[in-house]
Amino acid sequence: MLERAVVLTSGGMDSATTLAIAGSAGCECYALSFDYGQRHSVELTAARLISERLGAKEWKLISFDLGEFGGSALTDLNIPVPVQASPGIPITYVPARNTVFLSFALGWAEVLSADYIYIGVNAVDYSGYPDCRPEYIDAFEKMAGLATKSAVEGNPVKVVAPLIDLTKREIIRTGLELGVDYSMTVSCYQPDDEGCACGLCDSCRIRMNGFQSLGVEDPTRYMQGRPETD
Repeated sequence: MLERAVVLTSGGMDSATTLAIAGSAGCECYALSFDYGQRHSVELTAARLISERLGAKEWKLISFDLGEFGGSALTDLNIPVPVQASPGIPITYVPARNTVFLSFALGWAEVLSADYIYIGVNAVDYSGYPDCRPEYIDAFEKMAGLATKSAVEGNPVKVVAPLIDLTKREIIRTGLELGVDYSMTVSCYQPDDEGCACGLCDSCRIRMNGFQSLGVEDPTRYMQGRPETD
């Protein structure tokens, strides 16, 4: 029997690469996405299509609204998405988002008797979100080992973050080697309804610089043509 993995899929390049890595490791993958009150839903269409393309056994969408709390430019339309880099944790950080996501993944993993949860967090070329750091992933896995029936019975779920120590260049190279079609992915914090990226937000800048450093054409469609990278 194949080992099973619940893979968090956002529609972005990191989660697409993570899904490809989990599949290449021989896992039967169950892709999990969230409609959490984010600014746009085009990423969810991308997540479904990517999951199908990369051979996920099932794709599941969970809906809830973190916009009820606000506090982030990604869930509160009254807070503009910043287009300039700034020190500290940016306003695009969504409070407790990865904790909520991983908790849902943990529940599904128990039902599936899955061996792993894969998440595409990165702590190198990233925006500085606290729930993308190795110590956070380690802490969540430890909590899961205390909180679940499967762990108490001797079958703990392992949380795998294969991208956490990679540069964006390394992530892109890995994905290309595994056949990821990055033209299907949506990384922008504020894309239009057609999935065209703004080219200005932090996520767009990190993505563009990753492709440029690798010397590979970025297949992203931009609203106003392809911006200059840093």
